[in-house]
Amino acid sequence: MYLVDTNVWLEALLDQERSQDVRLFLTAVPSSDLHITDFAFHSIGLVLSRLHRPDTFLRFVEDLFVDGSTTLIHLTPEEMRPLVAAMERFSLDFDDAYQYLAAQTHQLTMVSFDMDFDRTDLGRKAPAEALL
Repeated sequence: MYLVDTNVWLEALLDQERSQDVRLFLTAVPSSDLHITDFAFHSIGLVLSRLHRPDTFLRFVEDLFVDGSTTLIHLTPEEMRPLVAAMERFSLDFDDAYQYLAAQTHQLTMVSFDMDFDRTDLGRKAPAEALL
C-alpha cells in the first residue's frame, strides 16, 4: 500500500525525465493499493490549471477515481498538532509534513522523488525502488 506524492504523479502527467519509471510503477501496482492526499490532488489540479491543461487533469481524475480505485486521504483539523510536530521534528515544510502524517497514520509506504522524506522515520522509495 502506497502513498504517492505529488511529484510522482506530475512526473508522469507532464511526461518528464523519470516518467517511464512512474508509468512502470503505476502499471505494476493495482490502483486499489494507491493512495493520494487531498492536498496532493488539489496541488496537481492547480499545477495543471496554471499550465492550461484541464484535459490532462480530467483524464487524471478519471484514471484514478472513475476507472480506478485509488483512495483519497484527508487529514482532519485535529491532526494539525501532530502535523506541526512532524514539521518541527523532521524540518519539513507544510506539504511534506501533510504527506508524512498521512502515510504514517494510514501505514503506507511513501513513494516520492523528494529527498526531504529521507530525514523521517518512514523514509521514502522512488517508484522504481518500490517495485523491488
